[in-house]
Order: sequence, then structure tokens, then C-alpha cells
Amino acid sequence: MISLFTKKIILWNRSQNSREMPWKGEKDPYRIWLSEIILQQTRVEQGLNYYNRFIKKYPTVFKLAAAPDQEVFKLWEGLGYYNRCRNLLFTAREIVEKYKGIFPRTYDDILHLKGVGPYTAAAIASFAYNLPHAVVDGNVFRVLSRFYGIDTAIDSTAGKQVFSELAHQKLDKKWPGEYNQAIMDFGATVCKPAAPACSHCPLQANCSAYQTGMVNRLPVKEKVLTRKSRYFNYFVFECDNKTWVRQRTGKDIWQDLFEFYLVETGKSQRWTPASVTDWLQEQLNIQHVTILEISSPLIQQLTHQQISGCFIRVALKKIPSSLSSSGQWQTQKGLSRLAFPRLLTQYLSAKGKS
Repeated sequence: MISLFTKKIILWNRSQNSREMPWKGEKDPYRIWLSEIILQQTRVEQGLNYYNRFIKKYPTVFKLAAAPDQEVFKLWEGLGYYNRCRNLLFTAREIVEKYKGIFPRTYDDILHLKGVGPYTAAAIASFAYNLPHAVVDGNVFRVLSRFYGIDTAIDSTAGKQVFSELAHQKLDKKWPGEYNQAIMDFGATVCKPAAPACSHCPLQANCSAYQTGMVNRLPVKEKVLTRKSRYFNYFVFECDNKTWVRQRTGKDIWQDLFEFYLVETGKSQRWTPASVTDWLQEQLNIQHVTILEISSPLIQQLTHQQISGCFIRVALKKIPSSLSSSGQWQTQKGLSRLAFPRLLTQYLSAKGKS
């Protein structure tokens, strides 16, 4: 039997939900998967333009699978969390090679795809194939926590189990795709994190949090996010109308993206033309330089890190041997084809306007 909560969510969706998104009502699993990967840890307003650009350039999984890595990274540039992009390429190629380009049709097979977790698998299974799997994301946590007055921390093991079971209990088994989209839209537009629209909420009369004055205290989180501060000093070496760059490797942030010559320090460094000249001579045996610019710090906030970046632009008379093998020299046109972290694109954009 369908619960009162479920009936009201479906009724609200059919009579009041006006939230428009290009992937709503979509049945193509490739497009659904693409939208869900793009929207992981990304606001809809930001992800929308990226989704449209990806669909235009790669309308099928075959097109995406065949695309060069750097081309896809460049299109992804600015979205952050680049591991999503690496997984996107890996999975597109797996679908083409293993599944002959046909997207898996069962929840378990979808869940086994790289970069796909329970939430994304449930979204694809329910939206594309109308399979009865409940999505559990931040919006769902919040709506269920407030309506049922549950103060178990949503980021605890017990909380994840409680809310997952409750979400599956309330799922409309006949219309799982519509219900999943409805409860997420409800959380995004009515039962919002801050300033929820309680005054005209159709669930108000039965909402435990509203009745007990707990709306702004739910849901509960037990973990407090701590951010590590890092200080990146970038030397932008220029010679003969070319700029030195290298591709980041290893398991640190921004893997596979390009950057300038990086010196990371434990604290903020105050650079002067004299200290830059001394450092270049002592560390890289580079002499006879012209210091073109020492920028003010630029800041990029990551989930667990705050990056402070200083850019030191240096004109060289000749290419030094200390830089010849560790990177590559690119023209302005070549730079425009490479994918850079947002911190660097912010600098390049400001530099281009100066």
C-alpha cells in the first residue's frame, strides 16, 4: 500500500513541480548516466551547460569512447573532481567493448560500472528502465529526516542504513522513476537546506520537523569538514613566444591536468624580484631573466583543501637544460587545447584581459 508521504510527493510532482531540466523524462541510459556523472558534487546550474556541450559533441557512447583523453578533459575543464572524467572515459569504453555499446539493463550490472555508486545506479535503473530502486542523495536525506523527525546522523553507518531502508519503503514501485525525480526536486525547490518553503509545503501538516520546530536542525551530520591549506607557487616560464607546462601525474589533486612549474611551500611565500632571481639561479641554474609579474594570491576551495596560488611570470632568453626534459613548451594556441585546473584557468583568463 502506498504511504501518505509517497502519495503527496507524487501529487505535488504532477500538480506543482515546474522544475525544468533537459534530462528530465529522458529514457536514454547514456544521457541519464552522463547527466548523473556531471551532477555529482556539482550544482545543477553549473552542470547544465556542461551536459549540453557533452551531448552536442558526444551524442552517443561510441563518440565519447572514441574521443582523445585531452579533448574530453578540456571539455570538462572547470567542473573539478577530475576523477569523474577519467571514470567517464573508462566506462564509455567498457560499454562499447564489453556491452557492444548497449547500456547494461540491470541494477547490479550498472552498479559494477566504474564511477557508478548506489545512488547513480538507482537513478539510471529507475529513470531508464523503471526498475524499483530508490535514490538516496542529499535531497532525499533531508526530506525524509525532516518529515519523519529522524535525528540519526546521515553520514554515519547507522544513518545511511536507516535512510536507505526508509527510502526503499516509500518508493512508488509502480512509478519509481517519477517518484525518485519528484522527491529530489522537492528537496531542491521546497524542502531546501536553508530557508525551506514550509509556509506553502504540501507536507506541512504531517511533517514532524515542522510540528516540533526542528526544521533547521535536521538533518544531522556527525562529521565536521576540515580543510588543509596548501601553498602553490607557479613559475610561468616564457621563451620565444612559448610557455613551459607539464602534465600532473601521481595520485594528488588534478591528476592528468596541465600546470606551470610548481614549487609547493609549507606556508605563504612573499616573493620579490630579487628573491625570485636568487631562487632561479640557486635551484635551477637559470640566469639572465626578466621578471614580468608576481601575482597576488589566487584561492581555490576544494572539498578538503584550500589552495593558495601565486604566479611568477618569467621571461627567459634561452631554454635552459634544467627544463628541457621535465615538461613541454607550448604556443598560445597549444595552451588553449590543454586542460588546466580552475586556479590556472582563472590566472590565464585574467592574464588574457590584461
